[in-house]
Amino acid sequence: MIQGLRTAIYPAPDLGRAKEWYTAVLGFGPYFDQPFYVGFAVGGFELGLVPDGVPGTAGVRAYWGTPDAAAEVVRLIGLGAVPHEPVADVGGGIKVGAVLDPFGNALGVIENPHFNRADVR
Repeated sequence: MIQGLRTAIYPAPDLGRAKEWYTAVLGFGPYFDQPFYVGFAVGGFELGLVPDGVPGTAGVRAYWGTPDAAAEVVRLIGLGAVPHEPVADVGGGIKVGAVLDPFGNALGVIENPHFNRADVR
């Protein structure tokens, strides 16, 4: 049985640089930091970085929650991300958008007024 999102993993051939960038994006450092994997605990979920693999937009895309998708996209671009998909209302007041991190991975953001953190187990 699928229980919900637990981890989104992004390839990061320059693991040190990726760790620094995601630390700036999240505002805190990783809880797990090894040469083979760097993990950040983000709102009950995990953003993972691995040194192998090829960054790109063809793989799985995780959408990370934010109270204001448009403002978050602007902030991420200010931190070195590249615009990828403009923020759009997809219905019900839910807004999504995406940037490319400095390594070429698509990083999605979602503003979802219906999401209830109390439902995360």
